[in-house]
Amino acid sequence: MHTKQTLIALLLGVACATSAQAECLSDAQADDLAAHYLARTPAANLEGLSDADGACTRAKFNARIAPRLGKVVGYKAGLTNPAVQKRFGTDKPVWGKLYEGMVQPSGATIDAAFGARPLFEADMLVRVKSAAVNQARTPMEVLEAIDQVVPFIELPDLLVQAPSKLNGAGVGAINVGARLGVAGQPLAVPVLRAERYALLDALQNMQVTLTDAQGAVLGRGKGSDILEHPLNAVVWLAQALQQEGIALQPGDLVSLGSFSPLLPPKPGLAVTATYEGLPGAQPVRVMFK
Repeated sequence: MHTKQTLIALLLGVACATSAQAECLSDAQADDLAAHYLARTPAANLEGLSDADGACTRAKFNARIAPRLGKVVGYKAGLTNPAVQKRFGTDKPVWGKLYEGMVQPSGATIDAAFGARPLFEADMLVRVKSAAVNQARTPMEVLEAIDQVVPFIELPDLLVQAPSKLNGAGVGAINVGARLGVAGQPLAVPVLRAERYALLDALQNMQVTLTDAQGAVLGRGKGSDILEHPLNAVVWLAQALQQEGIALQPGDLVSLGSFSPLLPPKPGLAVTATYEGLPGAQPVRVMFK
């Protein structure tokens, strides 16, 4: 009887171990994914991942690319726009890490083949001022814990051979495609409370537009497209990071997500993002070669 119970326990242990392993890419698969990221070549598709699969794979993937990319300078909230969520068959955001050197200045010229599956989108950064941001539950509480709002064109890389097969967890698994971006002139968060309320309204109601060098509209959206208010992305991100034992720190950058469709770059294309209705916001630009 004892032997039988022992055998059952051993079989259950093997089953559990197999199940746990199935929640993540193997070390060899993670090595391969990181190698393709660093080589800017398409990796094998990641299909049908669960949320646990995605989180586990993201951790392995980041552990492998971090030694080559340097220190973490912030985080990105992805899939914060319902239209983008729909594209990837999910109803919730995901997050990734931003590394040193990923954020380039506005006006930078970037290789159109900057990644395996390169794209661009209108986005926005904020800079953390206070660790109180980790307890923020409203856009105003976020605003009180940041000191800059920064126009940003993000340049993500969906990395895999067939990005259309990625689900939300798969996007999370590849570190939400974090690769590059160009940041414009920062807007300082005002001190006076009345001016902060005005900024909150402007962020929610602004019209964000991507245009080419001839002024043709490539994509557009509004502030409220991101979780009804773009600063809600920070609320979501802080809570998601806390679940994994991570806290936002002063100086960290946070990418809020996409105000526009994800679009492919091509050599010779010049892209400008404008933030109409956000007083003081200067356009941010990127040129692809």
